[in-house]
Formats: sequence, C-alpha cells, structure tokens
Amino acid sequence: MLKLYGFSVSNYYNMVKLALLEKGLPFEEVPFYAGTSAEALAISPRGKVPVLGVDAGFINETAIILEYLEQTQQGTPLLPSDPFERAQVLAIAKEIELYIELPGRACYGEAFFGMTLPDAIKEKTKTELLLGFASLGRHARFAPFVAGDSLSVADLYFLYSVPLACAVGQKLFGIDLLAEMPQAKALLERLEQNPHVQKVAADKEAAMPAFLAMIAAKK
Repeated sequence: MLKLYGFSVSNYYNMVKLALLEKGLPFEEVPFYAGTSAEALAISPRGKVPVLGVDAGFINETAIILEYLEQTQQGTPLLPSDPFERAQVLAIAKEIELYIELPGRACYGEAFFGMTLPDAIKEKTKTELLLGFASLGRHARFAPFVAGDSLSVADLYFLYSVPLACAVGQKLFGIDLLAEMPQAKALLERLEQNPHVQKVAADKEAAMPAFLAMIAAKK
C-alpha cells in the first residue's frame, strides 16, 4: 500500500493527499515532521514533506510524487493525455508554486505566527505576489477549473497555495489579490464543497492544535 509521510497542516502534503483521494487510491498516512535527524533524512533527503513510500523506497518533492501517481496508478486522471494540454497544466502549477506560494511563504511567520519580519522582505513579497497573481490571471482558464474542464494538478496547487497567499496579502498589505478574478473566487468556493476537500480540511483542523504547540515549543 502507498504510504504518505507528512502532517495534515502542510499544504504540500494536502496536495498529494487530495490527489490520492480523488484518484480513489488506498493509502496509509504516516505522521512525519521530517527534520535533520539521520532517520528523517533517510526518508526525505532535504528533510521536507511530503514523501510517498512505495515498495521500491521513498519519493520526495510534491510535483514528482504527483507525476509518479499519474504514471503508475489507476483512477481519475489529474493530468491530460494530450502533451500540449498536459504542459499547460504543469506550467500553471509551477507558476503558482514559484510566483505565489513561495513569495507568500516568506511572510507566513508574520501573517500567521506572530513574528515580525523586516520591511524589505515584506515589500519583496508584496511585489512578487502582485506579479504572480497577474500571471495567474493571464494563464489560468477557470473554465470551470484552473486549466480547463476537469480537476487537475493545477487545481491542487491553486487550492492549497492561493488562499494562503491571499491571507498574507490581506493581513499584511490590505490587498484582495483575487479582486479582479471573480472566477477564481468562485472556483475556490466550489472546491470547498468537494467531499474530499472537506475531509482534508477537517483533518487539518484536527491537527492544528498539536502543530501550533510544536511551533510554540520551538520558539
């Protein structure tokens, strides 16, 4: 059986978890906070989550895990078979990761955990988020999903990256980053009604107290 290593508060973990659920694949969740111990690094070379455990060993990096699932497992496809359409889905997912998720992540400490960050970091995040959301508006189709007429890998990145970046934009800069993309807002609302998305959200909520306690203990 496939094993998913990580924790339910991680947005990248939840991308893979939702993919497994949508594809109808049986899997076991293995609590794993990674880190730099020899045991953790034997599972995840960079000490990050998620990691997928398979018969042959471990697979890390979310994008690689998602492609592995498409190539080796049955169930609902999350990537198109047409090479051009597949490339568009993967490009949008990568754009969300590089230009929305990563800039937003730089300010998670202040937005969500009470830290104070230098103004230079916040200004850089603000600039990059504005550019990233403009790119999303140009490339995404929202017809009715991010990259077309069916749920895809691009929607996984969208669902578990964009709301966090929007929260950073609102909390730190007073900006609605989706103000000019009503279709994107509507898609988020539709995705939230998906039973699998609701399960992932419920698991995240249940795991949050322990996660916050762990963060507090490290301060």
